[in-house]
Amino acid sequence: MDIKGKVHEISPVMNVTESFKKRELVVEYAENPTYPEYIKFEALQDKVNLLDSMKVGDQVEVFFNLRGRAYKDKTGKTGYFNSLIVWRVNVLNGETPESSTPEYAPPANFNAAPQDDDLPF
Repeated sequence: MDIKGKVHEISPVMNVTESFKKRELVVEYAENPTYPEYIKFEALQDKVNLLDSMKVGDQVEVFFNLRGRAYKDKTGKTGYFNSLIVWRVNVLNGETPESSTPEYAPPANFNAAPQDDDLPF
């Protein structure tokens, strides 16, 4: 999965245990600019370094995996949580998601007059 947005916050590296580290990235996702969403991603282990070259305000494309887990609370009730785990991030260097050409857009000359066509129909 992937999403494009603007870097809102980057946490420092957190050493959860001696052998496990993570870092959080919050991206402002503005599918509807009036009501932007703030999406929190986690970079784990060797992926924490992916966030080193980024800064707040950068336009980025985040590639991630969606993970979900069940847990039991103190009362025995089952609860659930989701995690968005980063595996790649591209800084878009000033390109905004609104100005980028979607993958499904037709070619620029789509409506141009056809040239001589060898097709029999």
